[in-house]
Amino acid sequence: MSDKLHWDDALADLNLTQDGPINIGYLCTDRNVERGLGDKTALIHQGHGGALGKFSFIDLKELSGGWAAFLEDRGVGSLDRVCLFLDRVPELYIGFLGILKLGAVVQPLFSAFGDESLISRMEDSGAVAIITQRKHLGKVRKVRDRLPELTMVVVIDQTDAHKPLRDGEVAFDMETGRNADFIPAATGAESPSVLHYTSGTTGKPKGALHVHESVLAQYLTTRDVLDLKPEDVYWCTADPGWVTGTSYGIIGPWTLGATQFVLDAGFSSAAWYQAMSDHKVSVWYTAPTAIRMLMKDGAELVKEYDLSALRHMCSVGEPLNAEGVLWGREAFGLDFHDTFWQTETGAMMITNMPGMTVKPGSMGKPFPAVEAAVVDADTGIRIDEPNTVGMIAVKPPWPSMMRTYWNNSATYYGKFLNGWYICGDRASIDNDGYFWFSGRDDDVINTGGHLVGPFEIESALLEHEAVAESAAIGKPDPVNMEVVKAFVALKPGFEPDDDMELSIMNFIRKKLSPLAMPQEIEFMEKLPKTRSGKIVRRMLKAKERGEEIGDTSTLDDD
Repeated sequence: MSDKLHWDDALADLNLTQDGPINIGYLCTDRNVERGLGDKTALIHQGHGGALGKFSFIDLKELSGGWAAFLEDRGVGSLDRVCLFLDRVPELYIGFLGILKLGAVVQPLFSAFGDESLISRMEDSGAVAIITQRKHLGKVRKVRDRLPELTMVVVIDQTDAHKPLRDGEVAFDMETGRNADFIPAATGAESPSVLHYTSGTTGKPKGALHVHESVLAQYLTTRDVLDLKPEDVYWCTADPGWVTGTSYGIIGPWTLGATQFVLDAGFSSAAWYQAMSDHKVSVWYTAPTAIRMLMKDGAELVKEYDLSALRHMCSVGEPLNAEGVLWGREAFGLDFHDTFWQTETGAMMITNMPGMTVKPGSMGKPFPAVEAAVVDADTGIRIDEPNTVGMIAVKPPWPSMMRTYWNNSATYYGKFLNGWYICGDRASIDNDGYFWFSGRDDDVINTGGHLVGPFEIESALLEHEAVAESAAIGKPDPVNMEVVKAFVALKPGFEPDDDMELSIMNFIRKKLSPLAMPQEIEFMEKLPKTRSGKIVRRMLKAKERGEEIGDTSTLDDD
């Protein structure tokens, strides 16, 4: 492979033209049938209890066409936002493609979200429809009155045995709703496609809006970094509620016509290895948190399973520590190839390419079509001195770059400085051009590869009847990188005991999600604040990590 690539190199491979239509849903389904892959297995799905389902590319074409026709018949139109609120069932993956074939905008949501997480994301997007299943219908019903633009709730597993659906709710069976004749919308390169929400330090989660042209970057990085070949069975362990699960759990591999494996079950090392053995997984994309969980069960367990098909492994979502790479060599005889990118970038930016020397603990080098650097945080000027920490920056444009934050263009434009997109992470570059992660430049908590905004947690904490003041930080954790720790000052009349701690934890779990739930709560008389009343998280983080507290001259002394 050449050291230089251009994003447009994907056009010829995908049989696209510079100014012609481009539709991700079509490229992942109909196009594969047209090029003779119709009978090839596209999806191997293993559910709870080991139930297996297999879907060919002809199935993907007809089933996604059925989704598109069903939504269109009920008034969903071009650019309407449609939410997916599903476990990792086949309808999640195939419905995603159907929404894109229609020309609507797909908004994936993590199925463990609670009511407040749903409200904040759906209220902001103005979604007109949500696709869900019976087990999550109660949460949707709880928030419907607060979402006036939500006109339709689609339930995928409604049967006559269930209680009747309510007004605005409709059942849809994907299998009986097949449509082989649906003509995908002739969307353009800049037509909106996917709306993924990401957490920030302040304010509500922000919706990163992507466009159909993003497929050029997702295709090339899947081909060249994940190294997918026609004979591979590929497993991306990420949930499509997160961007990895869509860019590389749906779009990239299916534009290549690859066979994907999906496991919809809880984590266990033995279950993962058994599934990889059973389905002859050859390319594996997973998260450092999962790798560290596997490490806890030891390398010897790996030897009990036939993983001889496995030939390439990559990681994503958070920095992969050197120990993870070294353990991978011991356990699998292969390197984990770390990749760096974000919801906002839509595709990999800094990577460890196949055949490249992997330096354990390094993020790798910029993908050959990407210009990346570390820059000064104040000026945006490139730092050329090796091993000097600066902000990770990428030179726009690239196809999968978000086009805006939904309803929040000011914050979007604030992400750019001196002609660079500023990622919000700090790193240095060594003499060989390898990037080394140094840390976040804000208070966003990276727990298990998922970004959790402290503001969202703090706002929810204040809704608990006993909480007067709150702050949330990331506490270092050997498995999850960070976990949420909350600092709480209680209202008069409430006692800081174990029962109160459990009450607050469960309150956040239900209201937001298990990821946002504090793993530890420290009760305080009062929280450190500036004279203007702003809680100073940096002091709490420094205290937690045994670091210098720094300048306290602006703090309220009362």
